[in-house]
Order: sequence, then C-alpha cells, then structure tokens
Amino acid sequence: MKRLILTLKGELLLVKGSDGYRLPTENEVNLATDSEKFQFGDFLASSLENVTGATSGNIERRGLRESWTTIPDEEYYAASKAMELLNWNSEERYCCKDGEKLERHSEISKLCPKCGTEYFPRLSPAIVVLVKRGDEALLVHAKTLRNPVMALVAGFVETGESLEECVAREVKEETSLEIDNIRYYGSQSWPFPHQLMVGFTAEYRSGEVSFADGELTSGGFFTRDKAPAIPSMPSLSRMIINAWLNGEI
Repeated sequence: MKRLILTLKGELLLVKGSDGYRLPTENEVNLATDSEKFQFGDFLASSLENVTGATSGNIERRGLRESWTTIPDEEYYAASKAMELLNWNSEERYCCKDGEKLERHSEISKLCPKCGTEYFPRLSPAIVVLVKRGDEALLVHAKTLRNPVMALVAGFVETGESLEECVAREVKEETSLEIDNIRYYGSQSWPFPHQLMVGFTAEYRSGEVSFADGELTSGGFFTRDKAPAIPSMPSLSRMIINAWLNGEI
C-alpha cells in the first residue's frame, strides 16, 4: 500500500501515533479521483487541496523542516522530493515559447504539445562556505534569518561562474574578505522551494570584515569555545558548523 505525501505551502499531512509521526497510507486519506499525482517508489504525492476526507482522527499538518526529527528518514527525503515536484507542477504550467498548456510526459517532466519542448523541474544551486582563520571560523547573520542565529556565508550561483568562483565572489561581496584554498565539503537537496545546497570550506587570506552589500547584519570570527547560536538541523550549514565544532575540519 502506497504512502501518501500530501503537501500545501510547505506543510505535510501526517498521522500521529504513539511512537511519533508518519505519512498516511491510501486507506487513511481520500483523494479526489481527478487529482494530479506523482508516483515514485512506494510513495504517491499530491496537493492537500485534493484531499476530500480522512479516515484517521490522528491526522495533523506539520511543516516539512519541523518534520525532520519526527518522521522516518526515508519518508522525510521522499517528502522533500515530493515538495519540489509539487511546487514545480503548480508554478510551471505553460510553455514559455508559445504559451501552450504543458502536458505531463513523465514523473519528472512535462511536454509542450505544440512545439515538443520538454520541461524538467528546475534546481537553483547555492553555496554555503565555512571560512577558517586559524582556530576561528567566520559566522554571520543574514537579514533573511528569522532567528538570532549565526550561520555561514551563502549565495546563489550566477550564470557563467563555477561553484568555486561563486564561493569567492559571495565572501568578497558580503564580507569584503579575500579567501583561498576553497574545498568541497558536501551537498544537500533543500526543497524550500527548489535549491541544491553545495557546501565548502575555505581559508582566510586577507581583509577586514565589513558588510558591504547589505545582505548581512552582523558576524565575525568565532572560536569553538565561544560559538554563538547556530541554525538547526537538518541544514547543510549546521552540518558544516558541527564538523568544525567537533574538530573534524
């Protein structure tokens, strides 16, 4: 029996049990017969707008990010994929060449019936970087962060540049610092709504911290024993900071 991934505005429909939360199954939620669905593996994804009724009295709505610690890993990563697919499905409806309404072609593509152009879900690559200066690390607060936490310098990759060039540019633009020894750390799907986060470490080379472009409100170099509040899991930024705090990088 397939598990249902039902999302709306960043929230999931979950069943609350005695041992935590899980995705509902097909016999616990009724979907409209004409609802648009995506299937992959043992999962079926659709919008919460298509739910016509629920047979379980323990169903709740929870944010995807908040669900990371409450549902099994397999379900969380499937829900992340579904969130991106459903967001893409609602936002990309018409062909940008001739305005025709797109038709579903596969589980991850749409086709224009007029010109034959195939469309796939878009990804927006972005970098995060931990800049080290001896035993210190650069942590900053972006004006977009709701909570008073310090994170890593981050930014979107621009057309025509490599990931490493993006890292150097973002650090320079946001903090006025020059860096070198840029090294890849890891990557993470970040479905809020369609990012691919790529993590790096780098070494401080020169300069004084100043917030030149207005993206950051505060920050500086911190030692491990005086680290500020940092982002919550499961963000890649937190994973990299944890690795630094534990002396792994």
